Amino acid sequence: MAVTPPSSSTSSSAALLPADDFAVATPAFSPLYQQIKGLTLQSLQSGEWKPGEAIPSEMELAARYRVSQGTVRKAIDELASENLVVRRQGKGTFVATHAEQHVQFRFLKLVPDSGTPGSEGPAQREIIECRRLRASADIARALALRTGEAVLLARRVLSFAGTPTILEDIWLPAAPFKGLTAERLADYHGPMYALFETEFNVRMLRAEEKIRAEAAIDGRELLLKVKHGTPLLSVERTAYTYQDVPMELRRGYYRTDTHHYHNTLN
Repeated sequence: MAVTPPSSSTSSSAALLPADDFAVATPAFSPLYQQIKGLTLQSLQSGEWKPGEAIPSEMELAARYRVSQGTVRKAIDELASENLVVRRQGKGTFVATHAEQHVQFRFLKLVPDSGTPGSEGPAQREIIECRRLRASADIARALALRTGEAVLLARRVLSFAGTPTILEDIWLPAAPFKGLTAERLADYHGPMYALFETEFNVRMLRAEEKIRAEAAIDGRELLLKVKHGTPLLSVERTAYTYQDVPMELRRGYYRTDTHHYHNTLN
Protein backbone atom coordinates (compact mmCIF):
# COMPACT_ATOMS: atom_id res chain seq x y z
CA MET A 1 0.00 0.00 0.00
CA ALA A 2 1.54 3.31 -1.08
CA VAL A 3 2.12 5.95 1.55
CA THR A 4 1.85 9.69 1.08
CA PRO A 5 3.61 11.89 3.64
CA PRO A 6 2.86 15.53 4.30
CA SER A 7 4.47 18.07 1.98
CA SER A 8 7.16 19.11 4.49
CA SER A 9 10.16 16.80 4.83
CA THR A 10 11.97 18.54 7.63
CA SER A 11 9.78 19.15 10.66
CA SER A 12 7.22 17.37 12.82
CA SER A 13 4.29 16.24 10.74
CA ALA A 14 1.25 13.99 10.50
CA ALA A 15 1.70 10.24 10.34
CA LEU A 16 2.19 8.70 6.89
CA LEU A 17 -1.16 7.49 5.60
CA PRO A 18 -2.70 6.30 2.35
CA ALA A 19 -3.63 9.27 0.14
CA ASP A 20 -7.37 8.62 0.39
CA ASP A 21 -7.16 8.66 4.22
CA PHE A 22 -4.94 11.70 4.55
CA ALA A 23 -7.78 14.18 4.88
CA VAL A 24 -8.79 12.64 8.22
CA ALA A 25 -5.28 12.10 9.58
CA THR A 26 -4.57 13.02 13.16
CA PRO A 27 -1.17 14.59 13.85
CA ALA A 28 1.51 12.21 15.13
CA PHE A 29 3.93 15.05 15.88
CA SER A 30 6.96 12.89 15.11
CA PRO A 31 9.71 14.06 12.76
CA LEU A 32 9.27 12.78 9.24
CA TYR A 33 12.63 11.02 9.26
CA GLN A 34 11.47 9.02 12.29
CA GLN A 35 8.42 7.89 10.32
CA ILE A 36 10.68 6.80 7.46
CA LYS A 37 12.88 4.99 9.98
CA GLY A 38 9.80 3.19 11.29
CA LEU A 39 8.70 2.12 7.82
CA THR A 40 12.21 0.89 7.05
CA LEU A 41 12.23 -1.05 10.32
CA GLN A 42 8.97 -2.70 9.28
CA SER A 43 10.62 -3.89 6.07
CA LEU A 44 13.61 -5.21 8.01
CA GLN A 45 11.39 -7.02 10.49
CA SER A 46 9.22 -8.57 7.79
CA GLY A 47 12.30 -9.94 6.05
CA GLU A 48 11.91 -7.88 2.88
CA TRP A 49 15.69 -7.42 3.05
CA LYS A 50 17.62 -10.31 4.56
CA PRO A 51 20.69 -10.00 6.82
CA GLY A 52 23.71 -9.24 4.68
CA GLU A 53 21.63 -8.02 1.72
CA ALA A 54 21.72 -4.48 0.34
CA ILE A 55 18.70 -2.30 0.97
CA PRO A 56 17.47 0.11 -1.75
CA SER A 57 19.51 3.27 -2.27
CA GLU A 58 18.57 6.52 -0.57
CA MET A 59 17.25 7.79 -3.89
CA GLU A 60 15.08 4.71 -4.35
CA LEU A 61 13.75 4.93 -0.80
CA ALA A 62 13.06 8.64 -1.24
CA ALA A 63 10.97 7.85 -4.33
CA ARG A 64 9.24 4.97 -2.57
CA TYR A 65 8.18 7.10 0.40
CA ARG A 66 7.83 10.37 -1.57
CA VAL A 67 10.19 12.33 0.69
CA SER A 68 13.51 14.06 0.19
CA GLN A 69 16.74 12.12 -0.02
CA GLY A 70 18.01 14.06 3.00
CA THR A 71 15.10 12.77 5.09
CA VAL A 72 15.92 9.20 4.10
CA ARG A 73 19.60 9.77 4.84
CA LYS A 74 18.81 10.91 8.37
CA ALA A 75 16.64 7.85 8.96
CA ILE A 76 19.35 5.52 7.65
CA ASP A 77 21.98 7.30 9.77
CA GLU A 78 20.00 6.39 12.89
CA LEU A 79 19.59 2.78 11.80
CA ALA A 80 23.34 2.59 11.18
CA SER A 81 24.13 4.07 14.60
CA GLU A 82 21.95 1.35 16.14
CA ASN A 83 23.85 -1.38 14.23
CA LEU A 84 20.77 -2.38 12.24
CA VAL A 85 22.32 -1.53 8.90
CA VAL A 86 25.92 -1.06 7.74
CA ARG A 87 27.13 1.54 5.25
CA ARG A 88 29.90 0.45 2.86
CA GLN A 89 31.69 3.18 0.98
CA GLY A 90 30.95 2.98 -2.72
CA LYS A 91 28.77 -0.13 -2.34
CA GLY A 92 25.62 0.96 -0.51
CA THR A 93 23.86 0.12 2.73
CA PHE A 94 23.40 -3.44 3.92
CA VAL A 95 21.33 -5.17 6.57
CA ALA A 96 23.65 -5.84 9.51
CA THR A 97 24.34 -9.47 10.29
CA HIS A 98 26.04 -11.23 13.18
CA ALA A 99 28.01 -13.20 10.59
CA GLU A 100 30.20 -10.13 9.98
CA GLN A 101 33.53 -10.15 11.78
CA HIS A 102 33.14 -6.77 13.50
CA VAL A 103 29.64 -7.66 14.73
CA GLN A 104 30.50 -11.13 16.05
CA PHE A 105 32.11 -9.70 19.18
CA ARG A 106 29.56 -6.95 19.76
CA PHE A 107 28.01 -8.76 22.74
CA LEU A 108 31.14 -10.63 23.88
CA LYS A 109 33.00 -8.35 26.27
CA LEU A 110 35.48 -10.87 27.70
CA VAL A 111 38.91 -10.20 26.19
CA PRO A 112 42.35 -11.68 26.87
CA ASP A 113 44.62 -9.72 29.18
CA SER A 114 47.13 -9.37 26.34
CA GLY A 115 44.85 -8.83 23.35
CA THR A 116 41.63 -7.49 21.88
CA PRO A 117 38.19 -9.04 21.21
CA GLY A 118 38.67 -11.74 18.59
CA SER A 119 42.47 -11.71 18.78
CA GLU A 120 42.45 -15.33 20.02
CA GLY A 121 40.46 -16.43 17.00
CA PRO A 122 37.14 -18.25 17.22
CA ALA A 123 36.36 -20.05 20.44
CA GLN A 124 36.25 -23.81 20.55
CA ARG A 125 32.66 -24.74 21.42
CA GLU A 126 31.36 -27.78 23.23
CA ILE A 127 27.59 -28.20 23.33
CA ILE A 128 26.72 -29.95 26.58
CA GLU A 129 22.98 -30.20 25.99
CA CYS A 130 19.94 -28.64 24.34
CA ARG A 131 16.60 -29.68 25.75
CA ARG A 132 13.01 -28.56 26.00
CA LEU A 133 11.48 -27.78 29.40
CA ARG A 134 8.84 -25.69 31.12
CA ALA A 135 9.76 -22.12 32.02
CA SER A 136 10.17 -21.36 35.71
CA ALA A 137 8.72 -18.10 36.98
CA ASP A 138 11.97 -16.14 36.67
CA ILE A 139 12.78 -17.47 33.19
CA ALA A 140 9.23 -16.78 32.01
CA ARG A 141 9.38 -13.25 33.39
CA ALA A 142 12.68 -12.53 31.60
CA LEU A 143 11.32 -13.82 28.28
CA ALA A 144 7.84 -12.27 28.63
CA LEU A 145 6.23 -15.72 28.71
CA ARG A 146 3.78 -17.41 31.05
CA THR A 147 5.14 -19.66 33.77
CA GLY A 148 5.19 -23.20 32.43
CA GLU A 149 5.44 -22.26 28.74
CA ALA A 150 7.89 -24.28 26.69
CA VAL A 151 11.47 -23.03 26.45
CA LEU A 152 14.73 -24.47 25.19
CA LEU A 153 17.78 -24.67 27.43
CA ALA A 154 21.16 -24.90 25.72
CA ARG A 155 24.36 -25.28 27.73
CA ARG A 156 27.78 -24.88 26.18
CA VAL A 157 31.42 -24.28 27.09
CA LEU A 158 33.64 -21.89 25.14
CA SER A 159 37.37 -22.54 25.24
CA PHE A 160 40.26 -20.37 24.10
CA ALA A 161 43.65 -21.95 23.32
CA GLY A 162 42.29 -25.17 24.75
CA THR A 163 41.31 -23.65 28.11
CA PRO A 164 37.61 -23.72 29.10
CA THR A 165 36.84 -20.07 29.75
CA ILE A 166 33.07 -19.46 29.51
CA LEU A 167 30.18 -21.64 30.61
CA GLU A 168 26.80 -20.50 29.25
CA ASP A 169 23.22 -21.48 30.01
CA ILE A 170 20.93 -20.12 27.29
CA TRP A 171 17.13 -20.05 27.50
CA LEU A 172 15.07 -19.44 24.36
CA PRO A 173 11.30 -19.38 23.79
CA ALA A 174 10.54 -22.72 22.16
CA ALA A 175 8.11 -21.57 19.45
CA PRO A 176 10.45 -19.32 17.38
CA PHE A 177 13.27 -21.88 17.66
CA LYS A 178 11.36 -25.02 16.76
CA GLY A 179 13.77 -27.68 15.54
CA LEU A 180 16.83 -26.37 17.33
CA THR A 181 18.87 -29.29 18.71
CA ALA A 182 22.27 -29.87 20.25
CA GLU A 183 23.39 -31.47 16.98
CA ARG A 184 22.32 -28.42 14.99
CA LEU A 185 24.20 -26.11 17.35
CA ALA A 186 27.30 -28.30 17.19
CA ASP A 187 27.25 -28.53 13.39
CA TYR A 188 27.00 -24.77 12.86
CA HIS A 189 30.47 -23.21 12.85
CA GLY A 190 29.53 -19.52 12.78
CA PRO A 191 28.29 -17.30 15.62
CA MET A 192 25.15 -18.52 17.37
CA TYR A 193 23.32 -15.27 16.62
CA ALA A 194 24.08 -15.75 12.92
CA LEU A 195 22.46 -19.20 13.14
CA PHE A 196 19.39 -17.61 14.71
CA GLU A 197 19.25 -15.13 11.79
CA THR A 198 19.70 -17.53 8.93
CA GLU A 199 17.70 -20.54 10.13
CA PHE A 200 15.09 -19.07 12.48
CA ASN A 201 14.69 -15.51 11.20
CA VAL A 202 15.38 -14.10 14.68
CA ARG A 203 17.73 -11.11 14.91
CA MET A 204 19.21 -10.05 18.22
CA LEU A 205 19.38 -6.27 18.11
CA ARG A 206 20.31 -5.18 21.61
CA ALA A 207 21.00 -6.64 25.02
CA GLU A 208 20.94 -5.75 28.69
CA GLU A 209 23.36 -7.29 31.17
CA LYS A 210 23.68 -7.76 34.91
CA ILE A 211 27.13 -8.56 36.32
CA ARG A 212 28.08 -10.03 39.69
CA ALA A 213 30.68 -12.30 41.26
CA GLU A 214 29.81 -15.94 41.93
CA ALA A 215 31.67 -19.04 43.03
CA ALA A 216 32.45 -22.04 40.87
CA ILE A 217 30.04 -24.54 42.46
CA ASP A 218 27.19 -26.82 41.39
CA GLY A 219 29.31 -28.50 38.72
CA ARG A 220 30.53 -25.29 37.10
CA GLU A 221 34.00 -25.97 38.47
CA LEU A 222 34.09 -29.30 36.64
CA LEU A 223 33.08 -27.85 33.27
CA LEU A 224 35.48 -24.90 33.59
CA LYS A 225 38.24 -27.07 35.12
CA VAL A 226 38.86 -24.82 38.12
CA LYS A 227 38.94 -25.46 41.85
CA HIS A 228 35.67 -25.63 43.75
CA GLY A 229 34.76 -22.15 44.92
CA THR A 230 36.97 -20.28 42.44
CA PRO A 231 35.58 -16.76 41.86
CA LEU A 232 33.82 -16.39 38.52
CA LEU A 233 32.31 -13.40 36.77
CA SER A 234 28.59 -14.04 36.32
CA VAL A 235 26.97 -12.17 33.41
CA GLU A 236 23.22 -12.41 32.87
CA ARG A 237 22.13 -11.10 29.48
CA THR A 238 18.68 -10.57 28.04
CA ALA A 239 18.74 -10.08 24.26
CA TYR A 240 15.93 -8.43 22.31
CA THR A 241 14.71 -8.53 18.73
CA TYR A 242 12.46 -6.02 16.94
CA GLN A 243 9.82 -4.19 19.00
CA ASP A 244 11.95 -4.91 22.08
CA VAL A 245 10.68 -8.49 22.32
CA PRO A 246 12.98 -10.57 24.57
CA MET A 247 14.27 -13.62 22.70
CA GLU A 248 17.09 -14.94 24.85
CA LEU A 249 18.16 -15.15 28.46
CA ARG A 250 21.82 -16.09 28.78
CA ARG A 251 23.69 -16.70 32.01
CA GLY A 252 27.42 -16.89 31.51
CA TYR A 253 30.13 -17.79 34.00
CA TYR A 254 33.52 -16.37 33.02
CA ARG A 255 36.99 -17.28 34.19
CA THR A 256 39.03 -14.13 34.70
CA ASP A 257 42.47 -15.53 35.51
CA THR A 258 43.66 -14.71 31.97
CA HIS A 259 40.77 -12.55 30.73
CA HIS A 260 38.90 -9.43 31.78
CA TYR A 261 35.53 -7.86 31.03
CA HIS A 262 35.95 -4.80 28.80
CA ASN A 263 33.26 -2.28 27.93
CA THR A 264 33.26 1.14 26.31
CA LEU A 265 30.99 3.79 27.81
CA ASN A 266 29.82 6.77 25.75
